[in-house]
Amino acid sequence: MSRPRPRTLALGALALILCATPFVPRGGDDDNGAITPSGQAAARPAATAGFGTLTPEAQAEIDRVLAQGASVSASTSARRSPEALAAGLARCAEFEGQRYCLGSGWTQDTPAEVQARVAASARAATTTGRRVPVEQTGDLDAAALLERTAALPAAERAELERAELTMAARSVAKVWLLRHEIQGEPLPDGFLERHPEAQADGTPATTARTAAVGRQSGPADYPEKAVIMRPGRVSSQNRTYWCGPTSMQMIAWGWTGTKSSQGGWARKLGTTTSGSSIWDMVRVTNESTGWDRKSHAGPYVVLDIGDWSYREWKTLLMRHLADYRAPVVLHPILLERFYPYLDDDASGHFQVGRGYTRRPGKPVKISYFEPWNQQRFDPSEPYIERVQWRAAYKSYRGNLAHHQHNIGV
Repeated sequence: MSRPRPRTLALGALALILCATPFVPRGGDDDNGAITPSGQAAARPAATAGFGTLTPEAQAEIDRVLAQGASVSASTSARRSPEALAAGLARCAEFEGQRYCLGSGWTQDTPAEVQARVAASARAATTTGRRVPVEQTGDLDAAALLERTAALPAAERAELERAELTMAARSVAKVWLLRHEIQGEPLPDGFLERHPEAQADGTPATTARTAAVGRQSGPADYPEKAVIMRPGRVSSQNRTYWCGPTSMQMIAWGWTGTKSSQGGWARKLGTTTSGSSIWDMVRVTNESTGWDRKSHAGPYVVLDIGDWSYREWKTLLMRHLADYRAPVVLHPILLERFYPYLDDDASGHFQVGRGYTRRPGKPVKISYFEPWNQQRFDPSEPYIERVQWRAAYKSYRGNLAHHQHNIGV
């Protein structure tokens, strides 16, 4: 057999290099060598809890909340007042000492406080039954969410509520770990025995940070910079009300390395001309990507940060990006005072949190993918870049200013 010629060997080596190139992380000022080529990175020790099992106690609580819904369904219609709709639809469940409210997520507020907030926001969104004009980018406001839910047949609504509450019940361990590590809330007795999904090789996941520092973690306990997801895998929304589908497109693109259509994500999210809900953003992230694996973020949850300080909020993002290596579903309201690239105040909105940097003596900045490009729909308005590096404090304020003040983590 003849030996291959040097020219043939050289061509073969070149082909191997070219084939391997797409899998090498790109460097540069944005990623600083920290970008994960795709979500399918090598498995790491668990830093969070995976999905738990549905216990008989949790099942009984879900049945109780659904029974409440059945008793009000006959009087719940889209024509009722915001207060009546909120009381009938924004019901809450208690899972192991943590409260979850339909449509709002995990919260420390009482059910009455949640329902009052939802009703007030729904009333503010309408005037004498008509929608108050505001530049809509695609977040489903309180009035639209209540009306959409109330218009469903009772059986379909109950089925959707059961799915939402079931996912919540199976993710309660992650909520406990976050509040334990970041807010210092003690874990309940027997927590680890009840939640083997919160351990890795017999070691509690929460020790990934807390054991190292001997207390709940803070910003100083994290690397100075963490960035995930390639900056080239970004899109601007094709329709004014598609910030949800476009954010979901970028979240999934970062995991699979494949770009899927915004229309396809709109169907999965149940997006209407009124927009998408934060719950559906979390649901589809769990169902359609691997970011919810225990080696990354674990089950995504909707978390009310209304009682979180800026320091705690920063730590939450750093935990997610540095340890989980997974994106955050940011959920602010787009106001000019928080986002100076806007030409007008706009509605609630979704962005994809994907990095942060902190330097001694300087404000922390976060990086996010921004789907909103106002120039696309009005050529007279300024262009908005897809990849943003902005003051973290302003994003925190934008999150708090949203009536739901929650986030997808």
